[in-house]
Formats: sequence, C-alpha cells, structure tokens
Amino acid sequence: MMRWNDISFDFTGAAVLVTGGTGGIGGAIAEAFRDAGAAVTITGTRGSAADYDADLSGFAYARLDIEDKAAIDALASGLDRLDVLVNSAGLAMFALGLDEYDPDVFDRAVSMHLTGVHRLASRCEPLLAASTLAGGGSVISLASGSSFFGVEAVPGYGAGKTGLLGLTRVLAVHWAAKRIRVNALAAGFVRSGFTGPVMDIDAVNQAMLARTPLGRHGEPGDIAGAALFLSSSAAAWLTGQVIAVDGGYTIAG
Repeated sequence: MMRWNDISFDFTGAAVLVTGGTGGIGGAIAEAFRDAGAAVTITGTRGSAADYDADLSGFAYARLDIEDKAAIDALASGLDRLDVLVNSAGLAMFALGLDEYDPDVFDRAVSMHLTGVHRLASRCEPLLAASTLAGGGSVISLASGSSFFGVEAVPGYGAGKTGLLGLTRVLAVHWAAKRIRVNALAAGFVRSGFTGPVMDIDAVNQAMLARTPLGRHGEPGDIAGAALFLSSSAAAWLTGQVIAVDGGYTIAG
C-alpha cells in the first residue's frame, strides 16, 4: 500500500519534454518540472533558445514545427529517455492573421492541436513505457475551454482541442498495460501573451470574471501545479481524465 509520506513532487532524475515550453502555460510547466529536479527539454518554433526574450538557460532546447511530420519524428528519435511528455504547443490561427473557417487553415489548426500531438506521443511511446517513475510514464495534453464550448472565432482550434479529449481517453486505454498514463488539462482563461489581447477588451474580461466562481483569472502556475500532480505518484491510479483548471468556469450556471 502506498504511504502518503512517500508522495512528493520530487522529479529528480526524470526526463521531461514540454512542447511550446518557451513561455505562457508551457513555460510555467517547464519551470515547475525543472524546479522539481527534472531534466527538461522544451520546444519552440525559433532557431534557438537565444532567439527568445525569456531566460531559457535552464532547459535543453529543440526547434519543432508541430505541423511537420519529419520534424516530430526527428525530435522523438533524438531522445534517449522520457518520463513525461507535455503537449502544449499551439496557437489560434487568427494570431497569424488566418481564418480558421477556410478549409486549409482549419486543417492546419487540427494538425497542430490533434494529429501532431498523436504523432509525437506515438513516437515517444517506447521511451514512456520504459519510464521508472513510480506512477509510470505520463502524457499530459493541454486542452481548453473550447474543448467544451463552441467558440465561434476558432473552429479549427476548437475541433482539435475537442478531439484531444477523445484521444486522451483512447490512448489511456491502449497504453494502460504499458504503465503509461494519459491525461489532459483544460486550461481556463489564463493570463498569457495568448489571452492578452482579449483581456484588454473590458466587456469580455468582465463577463469571464462574472462567470468564474473563484473570481479571478488563472495564472500559468495554476496549470503547472496540476501537471506536476498528474505526473506524480499521487495520481498513479488516474488516467484518461480531463481536468478543467478554470476557477470553476465550466461548472457555473
């Protein structure tokens, strides 16, 4: 039987990969694992870590376009071990000035947030199966409020994030015998560069706060704490779940 005093968020010796780990939620998750002792590799779309304003000196860095199948395969084949995979890379295509109602842009959004996630997880499966973490290998994907609600501005992003819920459940069943746990975190309205422009719209900002029972927007660290929990031995019997970390937004009437 597990002893509660044996449970900690000490990931010393663990190998962690966080896609989209150069800032925002992914950056906070990467920092949390690093501060808990893990060796963390982060990915970004720029040529090197030095191309970012943030101090990324505590991480190994790999350039990754999550839409590029060959790049995904190359990243996975270059790893010698992996205990935790965090799928955080992505963005709403309007940030690139693109309309997700265009079928080609829609396809890109789904590729970025669903099929790319599946490909990377599949390529990393042998390493995750060899993990020596107490709870086994751990895959955590970042879902969103658009996994539950129809957000009109982002049909492709929403479709990809909704698909992540099904993928999480299926992979959890498929990999359970290999001691790989697969879960997702549905992040609510979190302060980041991604949500900054929306937070500047007072009417939208106030409406979001009014529906959030805990009465505040999230911080990236709120999501990072949940990621540490899901990969720890405290969650050793938890798989195939989608946890909404949103201050209660999804359950408010």
